[in-house]
Amino acid sequence: MKKNIFLISCILLPVLQAFSQNAIYVADKVKVSFFSEARIENIEATSLTASSAVINATSKDAAFKVSVLSFRFEHKLMEEHFNENYMESDKFPYGIFKGKIQGNDDLTKEGKYNVTVEGTLEVHGISKARTFTGVIENKGGRLYLDSEFLLPVADHNIKIPNDKLSNISQTIKVTLHAEFFLKK
Repeated sequence: MKKNIFLISCILLPVLQAFSQNAIYVADKVKVSFFSEARIENIEATSLTASSAVINATSKDAAFKVSVLSFRFEHKLMEEHFNENYMESDKFPYGIFKGKIQGNDDLTKEGKYNVTVEGTLEVHGISKARTFTGVIENKGGRLYLDSEFLLPVADHNIKIPNDKLSNISQTIKVTLHAEFFLKK
């Protein structure tokens, strides 16, 4: 009996391991930028630090976390207003997205894929279902993700004072570029 269990284990274990292996890609470079057209002065900022991202190319799960405080502006006063008055970064320190890449593309194989990702985006303490599009390229064992999308500030309860409404766009253009390595 022990011999049969050992034989079955030797046969099934490699099969089970093959099914349980996931291709997990972890970002080592993430750049998130946003732009808002304004009458007096455009508002733009970039985060190159304090971001993390993971893609499971097997299950197609994706997750991103960006520190709101990591965004850098050309003008320090604008950065201060962004964190204190609009984003309330002390109360809501992160933007978080969790979702699933749609479709049947095998992201573990080299190629360029137009992707749609459906999930939940939490910004300013408000979670909303979102669908984003982008391009993922698998090249040289790495994944490269590029996406651009519009984000209405009202959807996330980001208050713009009445005296600034005519100066600040109600929709923010967000640009994302991330580079991932295969975690072993």
